[in-house]
Amino acid sequence: EIDKARRLLGLPREVTLSEIKDAYRRKAKEYHPDKQRPGKRKELSQKMTQVNKVYKILMDYVEKYRFCFSEEEVKRNDPDRDIRRFSKDWLGGR
Repeated sequence: EIDKARRLLGLPREVTLSEIKDAYRRKAKEYHPDKQRPGKRKELSQKMTQVNKVYKILMDYVEKYRFCFSEEEVKRNDPDRDIRRFSKDWLGGR
């Protein structure tokens, strides 16, 4: 169910919370029935209902996810770690 939800929002396997919210906003703009032609209102309303459902599934999962704040886990998931290491090596340890 989680995998299907992320695919329906067009998300890759690894994302941030901000990326989930951005994907939801994009889909909401695309499918919101008030923003489209009247002839497509019913179809778009159904799609918007589906977008809301999968967003709720993903947000429920994220809200229940247990984070580990151990020093080694934080270091392992530091997005700037590789940049610092590369620049240190490339600049000769400066």
